[in-house]
Formats: sequence, C-alpha cells, structure tokens
Amino acid sequence: MNIIWARALAFLILQAAISVAVGWLFGASAGYVTAVVLLVIQHFFNVYHAQRLWRLLDAPVYGEVPSAIGLWGEIYYRLHKLAKRWHNQVKQVEQQHARFIQAIQASPNGVIMLDEHNQIEWCNAIAETHFGIDAKRDLRQQITHLLRTPAFVHYLSSERYDEALLMHHMGEQRNNVLSMQVFPYGDNRKLIISLDVTDLERTDAMRRDFVANVSHELKTPLTVLSGFLETVGELPLSPDEIQRYVEIMRQQAGRMQNIVNDLLTLAKLEGSAKPPSDERIDMGMQMRSLRGDAEGLSQGQHVIEVTGAEGLDLRGAEGELHSAFSNLVSNAVRYTPHGGKIRIEWGPTDDGGARFTVIDSGLGIPAEHIPRLTERFYRIDRSRSRDTGGTGLGLAIVKHVLTRHQADLRVTSEEGRGSTFAIHFPPTRVVHRAPIDTPSDVSVNR
Repeated sequence: MNIIWARALAFLILQAAISVAVGWLFGASAGYVTAVVLLVIQHFFNVYHAQRLWRLLDAPVYGEVPSAIGLWGEIYYRLHKLAKRWHNQVKQVEQQHARFIQAIQASPNGVIMLDEHNQIEWCNAIAETHFGIDAKRDLRQQITHLLRTPAFVHYLSSERYDEALLMHHMGEQRNNVLSMQVFPYGDNRKLIISLDVTDLERTDAMRRDFVANVSHELKTPLTVLSGFLETVGELPLSPDEIQRYVEIMRQQAGRMQNIVNDLLTLAKLEGSAKPPSDERIDMGMQMRSLRGDAEGLSQGQHVIEVTGAEGLDLRGAEGELHSAFSNLVSNAVRYTPHGGKIRIEWGPTDDGGARFTVIDSGLGIPAEHIPRLTERFYRIDRSRSRDTGGTGLGLAIVKHVLTRHQADLRVTSEEGRGSTFAIHFPPTRVVHRAPIDTPSDVSVNR
C-alpha cells in the first residue's frame, strides 16, 4: 500500500509542478487551465483502465493482463502476480487429481462414484469391464437402470452395507463372480468398490469338491469293509465264503491304500516347486519299460506300437517322470476297448525340445471335460473309472510332475475315435547323445 500511495502522491506532485511551471511562464490563467486539463485527462485515464479492469475480472483469461503506467501499472502488475499464483495452485491441484485418477485406474478394483440420486458421476476402466458400463455414455445415468439384478437393487436400497454382495454371471462373458460393496461418503454420495473373485470362488469350489470326493472315495470301501466284517462276525460261514469275503475286503483295503498313497505323492509334489534331482534319463530304457508295462496290462487284448528316437534323452527326476509316463500309458490301456490300438511315441520337436505322446483308439473324451481332466478326483464316468481301478488322482499327479520339469500336457480327443496325450519338454530338459551303430529295439509293432 505504501508504494501505491507513493505513486499517487508523486503523480499529483508532477501535475502540480507542471501547472505551476506553465503559470510561471504563461500566466496564472494558463496554469489553471493546464491543471484542469491534466485532471480531466487523469479522470478519463482512470475511467478507461477501470473499464479494462472490469472486463478482465468479468471474463478472466490467464496471461492476458494489460500493462499501463503509474498507479494502474502497479495494479495490473500485482493482479498478474496474483493470477500467476492462483494458476500454479490450480495446476498443482489438477496434477494431484490426475495422479489420483491414474492410481484408481491402476487399481485392480472397480470404482464407481454415485451422487445423492444414485447417478453415476465417474467410474474407472475396471468398473466398466466388471459391470458392462461406459464412463462417458452412462454419465449421470441411474445405476439401477444399468444394473438391474434384483439382488443389487435390493442391496443398494437397503442401505445396509456392512457386508459385501456376491454377484454371479458378470463381466463381458457373463462368467465372472464379483464381490461388491457400497461405502457412503460426503453428502449422501456413495462409492461402489468391486473385486473380481472368480479365481477365488473357483478355488473354493475345487476345495469343496476335493473334500467331498475324498470322503466319497473312502466311504465306499469303508462301507464294504464294515459290512463284510459284520457278516463274517455274525453269520456262520463256510471257509470258502470267508476266504471270498476276505479277498474282497483285501481289495477294498488295497484301494484305500492306493488313494492314500496317491494323496501323499500329490502332497509331496505340491510341496516342492523343483524336482529333487536332475539326473540323465535313458529314454530308450524308459520306452522299453513302458512297452512291457502296456503289454502286461493289456494281456494281448490291444495292438501296441512303440516308437522312439535314438540319442534323445531327458534330464529330471527319473522316478517322477516314469510315473507320469506310466500313468498315461495305463490310462490308454484301461480306457481302450478290446482290439483297440495304442501308440507310444518319443521324438524331437521343431523348437529343440522333445515330445512324449500316447495315442489310443478308445472312446474319446467330450470337449467340455478336457480342461478339468487334471483336477483331483475328477472323473468323466465314475463307475467306469472305478471298474478300471483308478483313484482319480493320476492325471493330477502327472500335472504336478510336469510343472516341476517345466513341461506341459496337451490333450486332444474326438468322441468315438480316441485321444492323444502329448507331453512337451523344453530344450533345457533335452539331452542329445551320439548315435550308436546297433539298431534300436524300442520300435515295436504288434
């Protein structure tokens, strides 16, 4: 304020000095006229700049502050500094807002902001995917007009948001499960947070199925054992009948033992991400062993072909890999009708890796069952699986063995024409050795 007063006083002194000088040179009348003219000029000067200032304040544009001399120059200068400071503050707020929006967009949660009338004010990209809405198109739309699920409408209107709402059949493909919760804030506004829990729900379902399947698998042999024990203990039986019942109980006890052993094997495999050993496996010997296993299980009821590439071995845990190979071979024999054909192959792949393949001409597998084949206790036909002596854990064990060896299982099948189970090993697991002159006896046709 001191500067403004000083400039105003200096301007008045200048006017007075000019008037006095003119009066001294040209007379008193000329001095008075000069003073009046200067005052009129100053008045119009002030009116002009007052109008400029009014227009500037009425429709401010950053960077368009005019310049002037004297007192108005100081006003414009200070106004420019004030506008610049405000502009910087607004810019900082905008940057903070942009970072906040980026953080919400990067969140794995869907976020929807509703006003006091439950109209959409803003939502992030995840929420668009979760609920099938568009942030621009659906702005100011009633949320219940877009999400018409009765459970959601009731949840939103109930105003009891202590627990999250689980919504099924959501997402673009209508196969996702969302956990959604409303959080009131501000003046009757609401914040909707959603989280995709599809994988968690699927895991929980698999856990429930696993417990139920284990209970079911053990219940049957336990029921048989309990029944026969009561029969043997209460009824007079001949030695032959006792022997037959004991044999049946032995079979059921063996079945339970196999289930327990497979469960322990699976638990051991799941407990370690890497194989316990990295030994060199002679695949020629493996193929001959698998051929013997297949022939022993088939008892001449199938056509079995085995072909193997010479000089191509593996690195890994031999016992685990033999178990995986043997499981695929035994499954092919068990599920291929009499007179069918089973082919076991071992050879290189174009990427430098190797492939172990079991091809059968069995009944085939419906396409909808293929993705779930490696689930524990998952069976396409429970009665047929039990008749063949399977525990329902074989392919689950195969999956974990292959994961520990960086390999993957690929299954293709056609109903009525058979199935192909192929294990693909990466180049890091393949060992090449110098070929020998003696012919291989791995390739067999029967």
